[in-house]
Amino acid sequence: MSGASVPVVGAPAPGLTLPDTHGTPVALSALRGAPVAVVFFPFAFSGICTGELCELRDNVAAFDEVGVRLLAVSCDPMFTLRAWAEQEGFPFDLLSDFWPHGAAARAYGVFDESTGHALRGSFLVDADGVLRWSVVNPRGQARPLSAYRAALAELSA
Repeated sequence: MSGASVPVVGAPAPGLTLPDTHGTPVALSALRGAPVAVVFFPFAFSGICTGELCELRDNVAAFDEVGVRLLAVSCDPMFTLRAWAEQEGFPFDLLSDFWPHGAAARAYGVFDESTGHALRGSFLVDADGVLRWSVVNPRGQARPLSAYRAALAELSA
């Protein structure tokens, strides 16, 4: 695990600026004014990660309906994420935390130092940049869509 701890709900979300699948930097601070879901995942093209992100893809309307921008983040290189996004047709941004390796995952307390990848951590940041919900699941355990739906309902309440 990372030395950093998972940010506390109610505190400002850690900043991040990462390249998307085309190398364009995406900064969390530039997205203020609308809520954002930051979804860390271990590896592109792996079984559980593909299942989770395809489920988000197939249910992206739940995020769109409440104006939440979805960002999926891994330590994979940008080109790997681009190939995976094209293969799976993801309608949301995939961001590369490849270099400096795992810096964003470390800031969110979800970087596994022993294996060099992000754990399954999801964070819902409100329009003011405050963390409103988070979940971090152990290795091998997918995050249920119902948890996202509950967090989105709470945010829009």
